Amino acid sequence: MKISAQDEYGLRILLQIARAQSEDGLSLSQISELENISQAYAAKMTRSLRMAGFISSIRGHKGGYILARPTDQIKISEVLRAMGGAIYDDTYCGQHTGSSALCTNSIDCSLRSLWTILQRSIDQLLDKVTVADLMQSEKKVSSNLMDLSDMVRAPRVESN
Repeated sequence: MKISAQDEYGLRILLQIARAQSEDGLSLSQISELENISQAYAAKMTRSLRMAGFISSIRGHKGGYILARPTDQIKISEVLRAMGGAIYDDTYCGQHTGSSALCTNSIDCSLRSLWTILQRSIDQLLDKVTVADLMQSEKKVSSNLMDLSDMVRAPRVESN
């Protein structure tokens, strides 16, 4: 399992915009420089963030990108869903059937239970984390996330 570059840079850019002191926001060139990525890639990421309603663009010579909502109202789970989707969802089995039209494990699959519980656990934690939570020092964020993860339990999944 990997977090994609799109997920990572989408979140990083969102945090950079949230930290920007200017009411004009950050320009593409500033975002590109801050994250050491090409302007084309920064444009792709900001477009996705804008289309999902997390940021707004300000036109003009001094224009840039600003947050569309307060930092405490942007859940990390929402951002990751918008950037790349879930690690596992109900359509997964239908997309990975092998050479036949139906997965050979469609009736009794212990892996499906594992992926479902993993996704629910991730969702439970990330539903509680906002952009505001990530705008602190790494040490503080790490401590807060450890506390949150201790409170989150994987829900029981009924077997089929």
